[in-house]
Order: sequence, then C-alpha cells, then structure tokens
Amino acid sequence: MLKSFIISKYLAKKFLKIIAAMTFGFFCLFFILNVIEEINFFKDFNVGIEVPIILSTLFVPTLLYEMFPFIVLLSGIWFFLKIKTNDEIIALKLSGLSNISIILIPSILAIFLGIIFITTINPVTSVLVKKYESIKGAYEKDQDYLASVTVNGIYIKEKSLDKNFIIRSSNIENNYLIDVTIYEFDYDNNFLKRINAKSADISFLDWELKDVKIFDKEGALLDENIESYAHRSMYDIKKIRSLYSNLNTISFWSLSDEIKLMEIRGYSTREMRSKLQKSLVFPLFLLSMVLLSGVFTLRSNLKENNWTYVFIAIITSVLIFYFNDFSAALGKTNKLPIEISVWMPIVIIFIFSSVGLIHANQK
Repeated sequence: MLKSFIISKYLAKKFLKIIAAMTFGFFCLFFILNVIEEINFFKDFNVGIEVPIILSTLFVPTLLYEMFPFIVLLSGIWFFLKIKTNDEIIALKLSGLSNISIILIPSILAIFLGIIFITTINPVTSVLVKKYESIKGAYEKDQDYLASVTVNGIYIKEKSLDKNFIIRSSNIENNYLIDVTIYEFDYDNNFLKRINAKSADISFLDWELKDVKIFDKEGALLDENIESYAHRSMYDIKKIRSLYSNLNTISFWSLSDEIKLMEIRGYSTREMRSKLQKSLVFPLFLLSMVLLSGVFTLRSNLKENNWTYVFIAIITSVLIFYFNDFSAALGKTNKLPIEISVWMPIVIIFIFSSVGLIHANQK
C-alpha cells in the first residue's frame, strides 16, 4: 500500500510539473503574440507600451483556459514519452502496474484540474475579460453603438450623423421589441424628445413603431395615437439576438441566471446553454485528452519511433477540435439538441480511447 502511494505521488508530481511547464510555455507564446496584436491596434493612438502589456495580461488567461485541453494533451504525450524513454515504465511494470494503472493517475488529476478550472479559474478569467473589454472599449471606434440586457430591460445606444439615441425595451417577442422608449439627443447630447411605442418591428434596420406617442424635452405631449412611425437603427433582430457574442465575460456560476434572464427578455439561449454544457463536460474533456495521449504513446514499442505517434496524436487532436466545434455549431443552429452536440464528441473520444487502452494494456 505504501509502495503504491509513493509511486502514485511520484507520477502525480511529475505530471503536474509537466503541465505547469507546458502552461507557462503557452502563456509566454500567447503573451508575445497578443502584445504584438495590441501594439498594432494602438498604433494610431498616443499610448505607451504599458497599455498593450496590461491588456495582454488580462486577456491571455482566457486563451489559456480555452486551449487547456490541447495543453493537457501535449502534457500527457510528454509525460508518457518521458517515463518510456527513461525506462521508468519498465520499473513501474515490475512493481505490478499495468498501462491502465499508469494512465489512471494523470486521468484523476485531469478531472480535478477540470473541476478547479470551471469553478475557480473561469470566474477569474471572466472578470479579467470584462476589464479587458472595458479598457480597450474606450479606444474602439464603434463604441457609439452599444446594446445590453439587464434585469430592467434591453438598452441600446446608437448614433446617427446628427443625433444620438438611447432606446429601452422591456423584452422581445418574436421580431418585436415591446414597450419601447426612444430618447433622442442632438450631437452635443442635449435632450430633444422622447418617443413611446407599444411595440417595434425590428425585422429590418428600418424599424416600424406602433401606437406611438411623442413628448418634447419638457415632457409635454406633442403627438399621440400615431399608428406607425419609422426609426432607422443600427440593429435588427439578428444583431440584437447576438448581443452576447463574447460569452467569455460570463462566469460558470452566472450562466444559469443569465440564461433565465435571456429567456425572460425573449432572447435565444442556445449559445449560453451550449457554453453551460461545455463547462459541465470540461473535466471529462481533459480526461479524454489524457486517455488519448496514453493511447498514442503507451501502445507503441520502445524500439518504435515515438514521434510518429506524437504526430498522429496532434493531427487527431486537431480533428477532434474541429469536430467539437462542428458539433457545437449543429447544436446552436437547431440541427441537434444542445446536449447531444456537446457531449457526442467526448463520448466518441472515450469509445476510441477505450479500444486503444485495451490494446495498450496488452503491451
């Protein structure tokens, strides 16, 4: 029992060190690439190098989170190749461990790492991305056009050539905004008038408002019982329904509440529900990457060219990531149920890995 514990502790430390080294390497790579990208973005602004560095520090952890399954796969390949090339695997097998027993330690660690990433790291990265967007948003040229969903309703800010508008609605029903209020300002943000409407057809950029009342800046009624009123907007139903284009700003713990809020406001929640399912399956995704790395390395003989299996494993991982994204896209477009579209790639990987592990355990 003590001998088994010592071996397990040794393998766990070795695997965690490799993951830490691999993560640090990817962090440096992503940081350099992102700093270059941010410098290119700020080339027309009078800012120092500290702004791109700060933004990269805020943004890179999210990239690491998204790429962590790939990092675990490469770490698993490195780990298994290292114990093979150092002949440690022979000593482990002489101690009574099979290939499956050797894979079990990093597999358990992968599950725990997945749980920690979802419950702890993800909320931190979501806060960092919000801060990143807040800082960078001040320099964006298209920030005159904003839209958001809150517990108090849907808010839209937009600007035309000579006027500014702030629009509020209680919710969306099909292609209609319900209980619409449009606040109109001049170019210097002086309030001009308020337009109230029971609904607005936003199927196109040219909105059609129904049952309209118009008030001046003093609140006096200028006109009422207007059956139809036109408003040119930067948003139609498709743009408004995709307000949450960056779901990285929403933490795992907030997803359920955000889904409920979006449903109340009449928004499609398929992308959010897909993200929730991806979060739930994340620990198993990491586990599948460890199993896959073990299949492609432990199944080979010591005399065989291990790098051939590494190359095959990397190509396979790329195909898995494409298949994973393709399956998720089918779920978002109603081709498949959300749960099936997210879980199906993981199930396929497990089936493939199980067959490979049975073969590897016979080596």
